[in-house]
Amino acid sequence: MITSLQDTIKLNNEVEMPAMGLGVFQVENDTTAEIVKNAIELGYRSIDTAAIYGNEAGVGEGIQLALASTGLNREDLFITSKVWNAGLNYEETITAYEESLEKLGLDYLDLYLIHWPGNDKFAESWTALEDLYQEGKIRAIGVCNFNISHLQDLLKTARVTPVINQVEFHPRLQQRSLREFCKEHNIQLEAWAPLMQGGLLEDTTIAKIAEKYGKSNSQVILRWDIQNEVITIPKSVRKERMAQNADIFDFSLTDEEMQIINAMNLDKRVGPDPEVFDF
Repeated sequence: MITSLQDTIKLNNEVEMPAMGLGVFQVENDTTAEIVKNAIELGYRSIDTAAIYGNEAGVGEGIQLALASTGLNREDLFITSKVWNAGLNYEETITAYEESLEKLGLDYLDLYLIHWPGNDKFAESWTALEDLYQEGKIRAIGVCNFNISHLQDLLKTARVTPVINQVEFHPRLQQRSLREFCKEHNIQLEAWAPLMQGGLLEDTTIAKIAEKYGKSNSQVILRWDIQNEVITIPKSVRKERMAQNADIFDFSLTDEEMQIINAMNLDKRVGPDPEVFDF
């Protein structure tokens, strides 16, 4: 049971990952350091970035600032980055990983992900991730935006089962078949755009539940994620909003309230469809 911001979920390789973290998609590099520092000082331990975000250097700077201000060690944090689709052959993936480490100023990553399946171009990249993992250079490896068909293809030849599938997930896109497939194969689901990129912050159905608890819509949605055992990484650039997003451990949604939100699914995306989106 997740009861605090530092509580973790055990992945299929026994690595413990915080159930909630901070995403930095579309955060400018020159503002990222302060945002990451603020998040860690507030108690966040998981930070999610990617090569394509262009802010790995800012994340790295923020980590160093936070370690200095909090007295934490690098090992207390869980840092994720991702390889972009411009580099999905074997050597390009190795190079991309090394470049991400250099920009972040780190010796290792806790989690490294293939960012998109890229029209099934991921086989060589996954082999590279497996080798990096088995050499002890990454604590865990996984994928993003993989549909069931992508995972089925990957699992046919994989030596290492992905620990994570990070996908768009929110009350309007609940990915039920994919969630069930991942559960059957012990792959943890992780939500990007958990607040539908702000599209649910004024939703009246969620607002009625939020009013009961004296919470915001975002807090109710993030609580729904946690109770669904989905790792969540909401993005925020404001310290007060980060604190608010993390203040979800003093209430629980009832079974009826969970079902009300479950009934909101429309299979509606705010991001690209991995089945047709290529680069």
